[in-house]
Amino acid sequence: MNPTDALAILRRLGVPAIDTADAAAALRQTTSAASKQLARLARAGLLQSVRQGTWWLEDALDPLRLPEHLTAPLPAYVSLQTALHRHGMIEQIPGVVYAVSLGKTQRLTTRVGTFSIHHVAPEVFGGFEETPRGAKLATPEKALFDFAYLSSGRSRLFTSLPELELPRGFKRKELGRWLAKIPSRRSRTLTSNKLDELLAKAGA
Repeated sequence: MNPTDALAILRRLGVPAIDTADAAAALRQTTSAASKQLARLARAGLLQSVRQGTWWLEDALDPLRLPEHLTAPLPAYVSLQTALHRHGMIEQIPGVVYAVSLGKTQRLTTRVGTFSIHHVAPEVFGGFEETPRGAKLATPEKALFDFAYLSSGRSRLFTSLPELELPRGFKRKELGRWLAKIPSRRSRTLTSNKLDELLAKAGA
């Protein structure tokens, strides 16, 4: 199969990213043959290798669109410090892309950056919107909630923020709505206390 035909078959799947096994199924090739085909396409600049076994099929690769493909089949969306910065709530640019997922907590290094993925319970998964470029990005309220929710965990990544500014139209009631979804009373109290601390820092 020539590269042009292979690329056309893959792009007809309508997905921005694919793993080697799925590509092999679509191309009706062995995994080894599909891997070589994908590598040839990457060398020709027709697709991009994200990391071993994961390939980006569209022309432009937005790192904010990657988390859900890195954690597939479990969903993910960009949140925490990355979303807070994107919403203008913190000035510091995170060195990694932060996301939350129903999958396991993990740190993934790819050819386009490092991704810090953090597990949250199904009850508090959600609260994101799709950007014009197709990335799933937490709302300002949910990004702050996720930070507070994860602050009681073992990681030291969510203990404090260097600064915090609430955007115009910030909906504090949304924080209460998400708090009510936390099944654990202890976790709900810890998250609520952290949110109070963060809001006080922002002068709210």
